[in-house]
Amino acid sequence: MAEHTFDLVILGAGSGGYAAALRASQLGMSVGLIEKDKVGGTCLHVGCIPTKALLHAAEVADSARHSDMFGVRTTLEGVDLPAVNTYRDGIVASKHKGLQGLIKARGITTIEGTGKLISSTTVQVGEDTVVGKNVVLATGSYPKSLPGLEISGRIITSEQALAMDWIPNKVIVLGGGVIGVEFASVWRSFGSEVTIVEGLPHLVPAEDESISKQFERAYRKRGINFHVGKRFQSATQDDSGVTVTLEDGTVETGDILLVAVGRGPKTEGMGYEDVGVEMDRGYVLTDERLRTNVPGVFAVGDIVPGIQLAHRGFQHGIFVAEELAGLNPMVVSDRNIPKVTYSEPEVASVGFSEKDATAEFGAEGIAVYDYNLAGNGKSHILETAGSIKVIRQVEGPIIGVHMIGARVGELIGEAQVAVNWDAYPEDVAPLLHAHPTQNEALGEAFLAIAGKPLHAL
Repeated sequence: MAEHTFDLVILGAGSGGYAAALRASQLGMSVGLIEKDKVGGTCLHVGCIPTKALLHAAEVADSARHSDMFGVRTTLEGVDLPAVNTYRDGIVASKHKGLQGLIKARGITTIEGTGKLISSTTVQVGEDTVVGKNVVLATGSYPKSLPGLEISGRIITSEQALAMDWIPNKVIVLGGGVIGVEFASVWRSFGSEVTIVEGLPHLVPAEDESISKQFERAYRKRGINFHVGKRFQSATQDDSGVTVTLEDGTVETGDILLVAVGRGPKTEGMGYEDVGVEMDRGYVLTDERLRTNVPGVFAVGDIVPGIQLAHRGFQHGIFVAEELAGLNPMVVSDRNIPKVTYSEPEVASVGFSEKDATAEFGAEGIAVYDYNLAGNGKSHILETAGSIKVIRQVEGPIIGVHMIGARVGELIGEAQVAVNWDAYPEDVAPLLHAHPTQNEALGEAFLAIAGKPLHAL
């Protein structure tokens, strides 16, 4: 048995954990980073990066399929999924190798094994103890299912979907949130028939309602079927496929059922409650500065209640490192963290939705402008439809931006700067946007809500 001592001990090397480690080491702390699997966590290995690689392959397939509209004659012979997976795995392996090198170069000690918190300063890893002046809990999340719905055989989660080496003819997707619609987008582009089941009234239900409605129209146009406002009842499977029954009696059949009903906190058996860390349904409760109720113990990422995004984990990890260094970093609320759904079309948003802004400030207290991408030259070139919606307080700052269309995720950076810096439209409207770019559409929306539209009435 050995004891290792550090300024900071981090349990989990996913987005939140490794970001905390990198920033802490940069600030002069000695860091012990504990991980039972691979550094990079869900995002790098079975989440953000591999799924976006699949989505890019899907975009290439669609480009080949519809190239005639651009005057380019191509033939789509098919999708070689094992080859797609090789492309995807190469990207993941490269990013993993780079991250390992960065961690080593920063002098961070990586400790392989399953860790368990045994005191406010100590994590047990096998027969070794790892002691820190402070501890960060960063154990991430896992794919959830529904009560009575067993993940096995043809009933799979996103992690099993990534391991598939064949393209199903017909897919049922349970859940119309980010994970569900992204996989639906991939499979449809690869030639599958897809049906989504969502219990809430709209697809991408966490987004502004106007965006959700546009998204549904786009999916109908793509031939993606969906049921909204209908709850799942049961599923059965045999050697030939899966049968799903909804509470209203609707029956759907498919080759596989993807269960995409969200992710749960990976905290069971980690010792948190034994040490006295306050929990709620598996989540670790913190204050706004990510401190738990146990002095010296912090928590970051998906185990903290709120939106589950890799970049939220990054922000949390950096925040805790800077907090411990006495830098008094700025708190960024979940509402003002940018969100992107990487389907076709993409959805990107930050800040208040129109519904929430109305509830907060009253209908008379906000102004809304919706700019249609039909007026944007680059969007027309890309043959994409959609809009950019900007919400401001009357005579006040921009408080929300919501976008839908191809590649709009690349525009969210400017939008989140405007929202997080409480920028007034009148302040940002004079800033130039290169022509022709989709970024101009955001500039046009800012101009319009500032009262001086250019290419819009």
